[in-house]
Amino acid sequence: MSDVWCQLKLGLEDFFAYTSDLDTLYELEDGELIEMPPGSDLNQRITSFLFAYCLQQGVAPDRLRMKTEIAVMGARTTVRVPDLLVLSEELATALEGATRATVTLDMPPPRLVVEVVSPGKKTIDRDYRYKRSQYEARGIGEYWIVDPIAQRVTVLTRIEGLYDAAPFEGDAAITSTWLAELAPEGGLTAAQILKARY
Repeated sequence: MSDVWCQLKLGLEDFFAYTSDLDTLYELEDGELIEMPPGSDLNQRITSFLFAYCLQQGVAPDRLRMKTEIAVMGARTTVRVPDLLVLSEELATALEGATRATVTLDMPPPRLVVEVVSPGKKTIDRDYRYKRSQYEARGIGEYWIVDPIAQRVTVLTRIEGLYDAAPFEGDAAITSTWLAELAPEGGLTAAQILKARY
């Protein structure tokens, strides 16, 4: 990354222009480029496990996205790249035919966002603090923080504009509004997600 780009505060169009031809994945945090390192094997397996679980439960493939950009509120322009998105029907329609698969601020929010936590204070703070407030403000109904370090899955459900947090560990069955609609019989546990297997 050039020093010039590191020093500039970027807008959304600048971000798109900069990241359109790169192999490196970036988020845009308050106008600054943040390089996203490749996820660990476990993080990738967890994301793949949840993707496959959604498909098994009947979520249509066009409603699932991995590593798709989403614009959120921030002091300056901010674009996040969650590990997994579950789209609403309205959002899937809004993205049809888009030249860049980015959920912009004028589009409906996704139904669910999942972040798998990576080691390091900055990334942990980003997932637990900054993304929480940004996804909450963006109107995202559920935000799951899957934390292999703490061995916990935290389900944040938006109620009256604010997230209520419910942590799940071990063999505790995950409960959430979205999951109850998807699989009323339940059964998905924190341990299954964290180990990425049934």
